[in-house]
Amino acid sequence: MLPRSLAGAQCRITDVAGSALGVSVSEATTEILVEDKGHVRWLTLNRPEAMNSITGQMLAELNDVLKAADDDPGVRVIVLTGAGRAFCAGLDLKQAARGEGIGGAGLASAGARHLSTREICTVTLQRIDTPVIAAVNGAAAGYGLDLALGCDMRLMSDKAILMPGFAKMGVVPESGGTWYLPRLLGWAKACEVALLGDTLNSEQSVEYGLANKSVPADELEAVATEWAEKIASNAPLAIAEIKRLFRHGLTQDFESHSHHVLMSVLNLFRSNDFAEGVRSFAEKRPPEFSGS
Repeated sequence: MLPRSLAGAQCRITDVAGSALGVSVSEATTEILVEDKGHVRWLTLNRPEAMNSITGQMLAELNDVLKAADDDPGVRVIVLTGAGRAFCAGLDLKQAARGEGIGGAGLASAGARHLSTREICTVTLQRIDTPVIAAVNGAAAGYGLDLALGCDMRLMSDKAILMPGFAKMGVVPESGGTWYLPRLLGWAKACEVALLGDTLNSEQSVEYGLANKSVPADELEAVATEWAEKIASNAPLAIAEIKRLFRHGLTQDFESHSHHVLMSVLNLFRSNDFAEGVRSFAEKRPPEFSGS
């Protein structure tokens, strides 16, 4: 289970408004748990009894905490994971079958007129400059798969699976999958994954390029922490700019992108972090970046 059980232990929990609360994890009632470990912010989907299937409340909270993390200069990396045995099972099919919640009769009859991409957490996830690691601890199905694909890196437990069975449920990958899969896999492989809808284990996911690494389940938190802390030790301005340039590069021609990169480099040359990087290299010591 990720993060490791902290029942009864005091830690820093941040509510959706971004305020620090001195409460234990076991006392938190939100559907997203938020914990800071140094410069790394852990976000945990917190409906373990329902395999972290999505609700309107969960998505609203996730959108808010993602934006709050990106706005917090003390947060250099985000790790997203799930409580219990699943990462995110996607739509709550039991609710939908009762005509309730997301996918229930109410939303279906209302059509798309109440939907907006401005406050959708998968759009926020793609927009923010703070790097996000998905620590996929269990099944990632439907929306949960799209959520994982929206993260910058994916570490998978060897017990985790990706379930792209959208077509089997009569829907499309509605929250980013149709955008990410062709870019991550190429056209033919994306069609294979989405149209066949077969479940992928962690080794297949790494082989396909959908995950960076498969690790033993009991090592997932440690490996995610190691990766996050290594990223957090690098210059924050440069990390954010790299991610921003990658994102812009998806829609720019090479010459326009090169001009954009040049402007970014000139700005970074004036930063304290660049001066510290040069100084620490000359002095043969680890750098201490301030993010300024």
